[in-house]
Amino acid sequence: DKRPAQPGRVILEVRDLSVLNNKRLLGVKEFTLSVRAGEIVGIAGVDGNGQTELIEAITGLRPIEGGAVIVDGNDITHADVRRRNEVGVGHIPEDRQKRGLVLESRLYDNVAIKEYYHTPFSKRGILNEEYLTEYAQEVVDRFDVRSGEGIYSLAGKLSGGNQQKLIVGREISGTSELLIAVQPTRGLDVGAIEYIHSQLVAHRDKGHAVLLVSFELDEIFNLSDRIAVIFNGALVDVVETGKTDEERVGLMMAGIKAGEGR
Repeated sequence: DKRPAQPGRVILEVRDLSVLNNKRLLGVKEFTLSVRAGEIVGIAGVDGNGQTELIEAITGLRPIEGGAVIVDGNDITHADVRRRNEVGVGHIPEDRQKRGLVLESRLYDNVAIKEYYHTPFSKRGILNEEYLTEYAQEVVDRFDVRSGEGIYSLAGKLSGGNQQKLIVGREISGTSELLIAVQPTRGLDVGAIEYIHSQLVAHRDKGHAVLLVSFELDEIFNLSDRIAVIFNGALVDVVETGKTDEERVGLMMAGIKAGEGR
């Protein structure tokens, strides 16, 4: 069972964030949220209410119109993806095949895709094959990634569950002070879901911050210490999980705050 969170310093600070959607309209409107070390904050909302734009803005995949994103004291509002990786942003993307893996590359390459350019993965531009092999093997073993040819298997040949375990393993094994997990168990079987849930909680328990986006309310309630509800691109409220219930959060997801519409 998940033990109570012990939140520490603020790791992610989103201040008055505004982001355009693909129609060039505001998809995120003056959104403010913080996530502390040692806690999981879940973003609850009906699909299409600004979650994608919010996460793409935090992870560097979409430009920011206004406001700021601070990670562990570093202003990354207009930083590129590599800079975000360097300050400790880990990302389990919603689309594991398009955004999470290079399907025609080996597991060995995919595990190091964010870190290959610095030591100990490489030195003066030359890959350290020995270290890379050991590291990839450790991730595959620790996260029980099953494949025909081990670390030399192509990522595209793995089952969906094993692809997801590989991504989770890479992001958790790296140096992510902030882990952003978007629909982390979508399309997976019960065993893989339980395993990934346990890894997200373990990451929290090591003192890291986790921002979870899920359209499954039971997943939000099972994992989150606090729940931030988004509606039409705006933050409705942030509530402690133990002090609310699915009915109240469901109302907020429809844009109705506690005490309204009764």
